[in-house]
Amino acid sequence: MPRSHRRVLTHPDLVELDLLDLLHALADPTRMTIVRTLRSDVERPCGTFPVDVAPSTLTHHFRVLREAGVIRQRDEGNRRWTTLRLDDLNARFPGLLDSVLETYERQLAEA
Repeated sequence: MPRSHRRVLTHPDLVELDLLDLLHALADPTRMTIVRTLRSDVERPCGTFPVDVAPSTLTHHFRVLREAGVIRQRDEGNRRWTTLRLDDLNARFPGLLDSVLETYERQLAEA
């Protein structure tokens, strides 16, 4: 889609980050895969995440994560790049994301 036709991406400010929105965003396995991937890779183009969902579904998952303040996205040319807002999340909820990720990893290992 040409850049002029893309929606403007909105990202909540640090003080707007809400714990329940964050937990809701992290309660989905596809979104956790996105977060886990970004914990390892600093930034990725949207089409390169190891998930098996339709592009429209992936767009939905990115929107939920972005609106909860978990990720930041930016457009560069015809690509949309995604990063984890780790510093912001740790400033607002110290250690929460790491705790959620550790618990998730442990559950995956036990399954």
